[in-house]
Amino acid sequence: MNKILLNHLIKNFLKTILYVVLIIYSFGIILNLFEEIEFFKNIEVNFLMPLMLTSIIVPSIILKLLPFIIFIASIWFIVKIKNNKDLLTLKVYGYSNIRIFFILAITSFVLGWLTLVIANPITSSMVKYYEKIKSNYARDIDHLISYNKNGLWIKENIENNTRIITAKKPDKFNLKDVTIFHLDQDYVLKEKIVSSKVDIETNEWLLNDVIIYRFKDGIFKETRLNNYSINSTYNFEKINSLFINLDTILFIDLVLKYKKLIETGYNSSFLDESLHSMLSLPFFLFLMTSIASILGMHTLKRSNNYKHILVGLVVTVFVYYFKDLSIALGKTDRIPLILSVWAPVIALSLFTFIGVLQINEK
Repeated sequence: MNKILLNHLIKNFLKTILYVVLIIYSFGIILNLFEEIEFFKNIEVNFLMPLMLTSIIVPSIILKLLPFIIFIASIWFIVKIKNNKDLLTLKVYGYSNIRIFFILAITSFVLGWLTLVIANPITSSMVKYYEKIKSNYARDIDHLISYNKNGLWIKENIENNTRIITAKKPDKFNLKDVTIFHLDQDYVLKEKIVSSKVDIETNEWLLNDVIIYRFKDGIFKETRLNNYSINSTYNFEKINSLFINLDTILFIDLVLKYKKLIETGYNSSFLDESLHSMLSLPFFLFLMTSIASILGMHTLKRSNNYKHILVGLVVTVFVYYFKDLSIALGKTDRIPLILSVWAPVIALSLFTFIGVLQINEK
């Protein structure tokens, strides 16, 4: 009987999570579809293209919202078994609050690891395909940046002219082997600048070992300089945030190919943040289910259901902003970056420990 009840509990809990995921997915499709339609409004494409791209990108959004989806599903499930007397039935057969809590929380914990190992590779591939398709239709955008096997490519408009920048690879705050083309409004080459190294830490780029080719009187005249500077709309932080996308990185690659990713040009701080953010996901799911269980099983009275749901939603909003604040403190070196990722988990663990002791007494 205990095995049957356990299977029934886990099965219905997973079914509730699936319902919430489908609801969030539907809302995501509707909301993101407007953004895709706005992007393609001046481009001749099949009317199904925005819908297809939306359906591809929404699963990655679902993964980002998974801790809050789990909380909603958990509180919904607990309220449901309270209202239909299933919770009381479970207690009759020897299932205490603490036992039910651990069953639900461990299920969420395991689901977190399955998400990292199974769902993450799928959504990462989908995001890569999404970005590839979008980049094919973004050729006419004034400012465009791309990073591929041929290096870094940047296009930007400056005073009715166009600047195209190529670099073999980034190296911390520098770009190596850089070539800059300045084109007029008719896309005729006016100037070519070659530099062995460019410091892009700020919007004022500092070029070293510079050769400038200027088109004058039908020929290109060469000028050599030790140092030269240009102003760009891009800097290190902006470029780094644009061509490095956490959604395209596989959890398995972060674990097994960390050094190779560093050699490819990824920033070690970014990789550390990404790795620990992913590692913290199962613990977040465990804790969000824990909070839902504490709120939902605090009492068997139906009248308190809406109150608990409201309090729970306030808690999730607080957790969301606390998590963002902690990461921001880590990125600005106010606290260690890895600690900034785990600080919300540690804080929620303390809250959960106290709450579990209380529901165990019920």
